[in-house]
Amino acid sequence: MPVRRRRSAFSACPGSAAGPLAQVAYSLGERCEQEGDADGAARWFRRAAEAGCPDAALRLGDLLGRLADERGPATGDSPEFLLAEAARWFCEARSAARPDRGVPEAIGRVTDMLDRHQRLAARRGRERLAAR
Repeated sequence: MPVRRRRSAFSACPGSAAGPLAQVAYSLGERCEQEGDADGAARWFRRAAEAGCPDAALRLGDLLGRLADERGPATGDSPEFLLAEAARWFCEARSAARPDRGVPEAIGRVTDMLDRHQRLAARRGRERLAAR
């Protein structure tokens, strides 16, 4: 009877030359994100991105952008710091494996993130004025 190959439970870093540790970190980031643990997801995506996984850098940038929208000075996190960190990771997402994907996608994601954050800030300002 032929042996069936089991599909790995881990997601790969598609199009990446990242090693197995980066792939495991990426998978753990996905799992944390699915379970609603944004801080854990950010920690694991950061590890995978630092190990050379461009998809992890994009996911980390998206996650940090969402955290900047949700959190503020009351939680101890600076939205400005989170936005700057997200933009940095978007730019880090370039890879030799996907040179066509890096810069244009990073610019688009940074632009979308900043537009979204600006709209949220304007909405919060209007709500404060209406509450007076």
